[in-house]
Amino acid sequence: MQPGEVYLAREPTLIRTILGSCVGVAFWSTRFRAGALCHALLPLCPRETVDPVQGHRYVDFSILELAREFDQIGVSRREVQVKLFGGADVLPVGDSNPLRPTVGRMNCEVAIEVLRDEGFEVAASSLGGTTGRSILFHTGTGEVQLRWLARTVPEDVIEG
Repeated sequence: MQPGEVYLAREPTLIRTILGSCVGVAFWSTRFRAGALCHALLPLCPRETVDPVQGHRYVDFSILELAREFDQIGVSRREVQVKLFGGADVLPVGDSNPLRPTVGRMNCEVAIEVLRDEGFEVAASSLGGTTGRSILFHTGTGEVQLRWLARTVPEDVIEG
């Protein structure tokens, strides 16, 4: 799965993606054996964006879109298992202020807020840090396999 994509499967499927500052949200319904994954790049969708292809680039839009799709097939929000991944600060930041909002941090915060506002509970998560992740989501079982990516720039090296 590529950044900016959303996928809902009603048959068992393996979905793989790599996340840096992007956020991946996995949704799974035991009863319907339906699974979905979004891979969003940026936190908030501009109001003028209505095209789903462009909208899927955004955390809030993607989560709301998948929530509507689960609603359409009759899945209650309480019976959807949600797992949340990514949001790492994989690129060196110009200043080292830990309070400075980064894309990764904002993606995480928006995902958690939208999921909460929409009535979803997060069953598992691996968020933040400075290392990317690879995830493999099995839509037939709801299992997510997480692998950490090797760092290409050592933690103690600051370029610039």
